[in-house]
Amino acid sequence: MTPGKPMEEVAIVGGGPAGSSAACLLARAGRPVLLMERSAESHHKVCGEFLSVEAQDYLAHLGIDLDRLGASAISSVRIICNRTIAEAALPFRARGLSRKSLDEALLNAAASSGARIERGATVRSIAPDRAGWSVDRSSGDQLQAHALFLATGKHDLRGGKRVTARTRDDMIGFKTHLALAPAQRSALDGAVEIVLFPGGYAGLQIVEGGIANLCLLVSRECFDGVGKRWDKLLEFICDSSSPMASRLDGAAPVTPRPLAIFGIPYGFIHTPLPSEPEGLFRLGDQLAVTPSFTGDGMSIALHSGFISASAFLRHGRESSIYHREIRSHVRAQIRIASLIHDAGRWPRGQQKLVTIFQTWPGVLRSVAALTRLRSGAIHRALVAP
Repeated sequence: MTPGKPMEEVAIVGGGPAGSSAACLLARAGRPVLLMERSAESHHKVCGEFLSVEAQDYLAHLGIDLDRLGASAISSVRIICNRTIAEAALPFRARGLSRKSLDEALLNAAASSGARIERGATVRSIAPDRAGWSVDRSSGDQLQAHALFLATGKHDLRGGKRVTARTRDDMIGFKTHLALAPAQRSALDGAVEIVLFPGGYAGLQIVEGGIANLCLLVSRECFDGVGKRWDKLLEFICDSSSPMASRLDGAAPVTPRPLAIFGIPYGFIHTPLPSEPEGLFRLGDQLAVTPSFTGDGMSIALHSGFISASAFLRHGRESSIYHREIRSHVRAQIRIASLIHDAGRWPRGQQKLVTIFQTWPGVLRSVAALTRLRSGAIHRALVAP
């Protein structure tokens, strides 16, 4: 231990679903946990407002009551390209909830379980040292941790940057909340709509309070082509899809401006190098990034929180054991999702996909099932110590 630096048994960087779930489980097991969240107050985030049945199982285990939080119910999916619409029942009942509400509930659950929560704590860099890991914070102080759980979402830290060389990162993600016209809100209720357009795709669903969550991915080339303007991008999408134009007719923004994120490495799965020091556990998007259309990013984040906590309780700082195990859980589904994502980037592939889904709705249900975590992996996570 370096003189003057506080020593933590477990430090978690990031208070999203992955970090908060790990903090809950470790604290419940009697381990001292420090969770550092850079935001001082609850806030919206770009993605993650579709909760699959797998995510719901994890949240129930953590004591999160989705009904009390007002989560919407989603039972069907519509894929839309131009004027063609393919619709199928989901193989599960999904829920819609804003990240602002969910993340705050999870942080409160972690605190109630005994974890120490520091809000407004920004970590600048991390580095291995003799005692484990050294954490340098923007406040000017440093701390050490025997084990460090990295749950910073899509944001990399100096000293812990992901190796994403073989992934596609030319997409820009946007998110906004809208109050739809009453007739359009009623038509959307109970469904998630995925709208394919030249250069990307958008997702639309209801969250709590009857508000519509609009998330979309667009290539840099497409965004440049509309002058890098949000209003022009929406016009372009509506011109490309009359169903989307109808859905957004009369809609009013609830949030002052859209959130955006750049350089999303879809298809990324962390592969630890032989030289990587033990004691660094990657969670959520620091571990793996699945294409957004699957709606399974939240379950992967929660799964990583559960598996990492269990691995630490069983094996201590041997994070390589955790990374090997969880790679085997998510690798197949992310590969399948990435293939479909690549096919759906281009107009010809988009039209073929929606035609197949419209002709054979069972294929759409199968795709929804194949891009999910397997039940066996979930069972192991939920019964593990």
